[in-house]
Amino acid sequence: MRCIPEEPLFNDGQSAERSVWEALKRSLPDDVVLAHSVQVRDGRAEHEIDILVLWPGVGMAAIEVKGGRVSVQNGQWYQSDRGGNRKIQSPVAQSQGSTHGFKNWLGRQLGTPLTSRFAYMVAFPYTAVPMNWEMAGCPRALVLDEIQCQAPAELIRDAIEKEGSGATSLAAAFLERIVRQLSGDLGGDSVEDPNFREDEDAQDYLTERQATLLQATRSLTRVRFTGGAGSGKTWLAVEKAKTLSKQGKRVGLFCYNKGLGQYLQDRVSSWRQAKPAFTGEFHEYVRGLGVPDGTGQDYFDVEMPRLLKALAAEMNPDERLDAVIVDEAQDFAPLWWEALLACTVDPDNSEVYAFMDDRQDVYRRWGGATADVTIGPTATFVPIHVDENLRNTRKIAETFKPFAGEHFTPRGSTGLPVRRVQCTSDSALDVAGDCVDALIEEGWANNQIALLTTKDRHPVHLDYFERGATEEYWREFHSGEGEFYGHVLGFKGLERSVIVLCVNGFKDMDRAAEQLYVGLSRARSLLVVVGDSAVLEEGGGRELKHSLARAQAWDPISVAVQ
Repeated sequence: MRCIPEEPLFNDGQSAERSVWEALKRSLPDDVVLAHSVQVRDGRAEHEIDILVLWPGVGMAAIEVKGGRVSVQNGQWYQSDRGGNRKIQSPVAQSQGSTHGFKNWLGRQLGTPLTSRFAYMVAFPYTAVPMNWEMAGCPRALVLDEIQCQAPAELIRDAIEKEGSGATSLAAAFLERIVRQLSGDLGGDSVEDPNFREDEDAQDYLTERQATLLQATRSLTRVRFTGGAGSGKTWLAVEKAKTLSKQGKRVGLFCYNKGLGQYLQDRVSSWRQAKPAFTGEFHEYVRGLGVPDGTGQDYFDVEMPRLLKALAAEMNPDERLDAVIVDEAQDFAPLWWEALLACTVDPDNSEVYAFMDDRQDVYRRWGGATADVTIGPTATFVPIHVDENLRNTRKIAETFKPFAGEHFTPRGSTGLPVRRVQCTSDSALDVAGDCVDALIEEGWANNQIALLTTKDRHPVHLDYFERGATEEYWREFHSGEGEFYGHVLGFKGLERSVIVLCVNGFKDMDRAAEQLYVGLSRARSLLVVVGDSAVLEEGGGRELKHSLARAQAWDPISVAVQ
């Protein structure tokens, strides 16, 4: 059994801790790791875990040890020893506090929230506790008394599995990452453990430097910012909206997809000063103005913008927009632009800023002619090219570079290798699900992972769709509480640290390249590509085949078995 430190130094007043420590060493399996006197600082609060148990395949337990005779009277805890009977702080509260402090500290150190099961416990090696005793916040299962302290292994396991917080067992790989933090080794051989949180912080910093583009173009009133995936266009769109809103202008910040619309709304909701007059989906803006809802592609592409344009002719001046900002502008159909411009103060001269990637024209609104689009009868977009990729690691960016154009330049850190899982299209959904499980076993937090399909929806996604629970679906994504299951078409403009791209076929092979481009570029730190090599080559071409040839072959089942 590994112990940290290997031989703890117990002083004369720590006989109770020594007793519990020795009992744990005798009864726990050899692959368990024990740590003594773990000091934790969480903000200004300082905590100590007397004994920390790290049990691979099970979870973790923080044990607060109290010697002497321990009792509780009217909610007050007491400890009796040779020095007499004295009041003490609740050992349960101490254990709870140190557990929460450790979780917060570890999450910051590793860059991922702790999702493994974690129980707080107390051990009274010289006190008998009735089996039917219990108090608020402390089920009996979390207490080891003088009898149970002699052989505590199975009781600790039960406490972790039945009372511990967290949703998963402790993966062996994640345990090793924790051990490196606890050991505090300094000056030894370094361990390759790429810090993806640091990589993503660097990506954010590089993105914010794009503000210079907004400064350089501030005197231009109609600009088309064109750039590849990961170039920070959405960040630029939001910053432009903030700047114009602060100037007292009525701004509309638009997009097409619901998921991106909710993201934009979340971004502006925290602004203390002026906010856009509207933020979100174009269709919601239209409905909000009173245009009746309809169905069918012809309605959305032709009839709805016609109705909006007619309504705009009667719009009051104080309802009109001074500036229009559109993110993922290649998704907007030609007639939408005409109708939207009709809602501005001056359709020919009001400010318009489009942020777009012609190569992500997955809806084929423009038939590949997006780059030459003219808005209004006289004014044309001034093109500004945003060529640098900032939101992905280089390993990921190099994978989708064949789709991004000759000027596409990755600027991120090297990052983790892309992983490749070979399987048939029919089995891709199941295999991709195995990948999610294996990634969580590795220690990735479930809310860092998104599984995106290219054809049929994942069953979790399908359930939301069939229930008509789209709002709930996207709220859960943006709350970041769990892994996400979606389709590449609905994930444009969004990202997560880890993407499992499930290539389970294509409904239209002519649109496969655009879908692959979107899917491959959604990952910030780790990309896992699941599917049939022949289908990937047919959809993405030989250049994609060569890019994926450099990926790391991966078997998620072997990880789960370990």
